[in-house]
Amino acid sequence: MILEHAILPVVPGREAEFEAAFAEARPIISSMPGFVDLRLSRSVETPNEYLLLVHWERLEDHDPGFRGSPEYARWRELLHGFYDPFPVVEHFRDVA
Repeated sequence: MILEHAILPVVPGREAEFEAAFAEARPIISSMPGFVDLRLSRSVETPNEYLLLVHWERLEDHDPGFRGSPEYARWRELLHGFYDPFPVVEHFRDVA
């Protein structure tokens, strides 16, 4: 299993709008092949930053799978306008 990790820096003042857009986008990602689960958390210390954790069965399910899919265009349309700067996404594999 692969864990996708991204810190999402949302433009200050747009947090509520982002959370509403994410609620609309969540069914898009959750319907993708290889998707296992996700968690979106908001920072206590930096309230405009969110932590997105997504479990995928395989790395290829996320990229090129989800990122190469037609559904990703809608995900991008809903969410990418909120980020400044654009998030760095990393993938992790359990070791212990």
